[in-house]
Amino acid sequence: MKAEYRSISPSPGSSFSTTLFEGKEFIASWHFHPQYELTYILGSSGIRYVGDNMGNFEYGDLVLVGSNLPHCWKTIGEQKEEVRCIIVQWDEEMLEDWLEKKEFQHIKQLLALASRGIRFDFETALKVENKLLSLIDLPPFERLLSFLQILQELAVNANHHFLAGEGFTANLTIKESERVNLIYNYVKEYYNQQISLDDVSKKTAMSKESFCRFFKKTFRKSFFEFINEYKISMATKMLINTDLTASEIGYNVGYNNLSFFNRQFNKFVKMSPSKYRKIYRDI
Repeated sequence: MKAEYRSISPSPGSSFSTTLFEGKEFIASWHFHPQYELTYILGSSGIRYVGDNMGNFEYGDLVLVGSNLPHCWKTIGEQKEEVRCIIVQWDEEMLEDWLEKKEFQHIKQLLALASRGIRFDFETALKVENKLLSLIDLPPFERLLSFLQILQELAVNANHHFLAGEGFTANLTIKESERVNLIYNYVKEYYNQQISLDDVSKKTAMSKESFCRFFKKTFRKSFFEFINEYKISMATKMLINTDLTASEIGYNVGYNNLSFFNRQFNKFVKMSPSKYRKIYRDI
């Protein structure tokens, strides 16, 4: 799925880019670039979009995105801390010759899997956190060696799961990509209200029928399924970060019917809100 194209330059003296991003919120819209990207969240929380996948992010979220795979991170709600994350980006050509060597077989396999986006488990993320942080200030040669060690650690010892669906493709026009960003921003602002097809189709300058076809083709789900998924993502965050009751949370994310909220929560999370909160707090 095409999105806004972003141009990326290597860090001074290096063949790849290493950035410590800090700010009130992520400024990038839904975008893509030919570079691979490894993003590690140090502060803030919100919703992460990779291809047709939507998921929550918070401290410890470590994601590898493949070449030209659309993605963006969006902060949601009132934040207790500013966004802080490490972003490492590199061209496929940087490792091209090395990947044919036996020593790089595991890294080669990892990068091949990155076409769907990979999220690593929290334990793995913590293991490589200090190495990722050190990349910022290391001299170029030492930075490259440390980066290769990080990739090897992720390739050999990490547990992970895919993000984008297996059938996800990247073939939208720039105009269609702009529509996707409009939809993301519209849902973020009005998710806890009654959003109608009339409202969102007018926002994207489409008829209701054309909008539904476009959305289904792009996300492989209906628009209202997407909204419910977004509402439940917001609800999981509230269950973790507040002491509100499940009914209060359901109301806050736009559900006036508690039983419907519980059904939707079970559909997307595979457990009840109370069980989700208990498991998280036990952890």
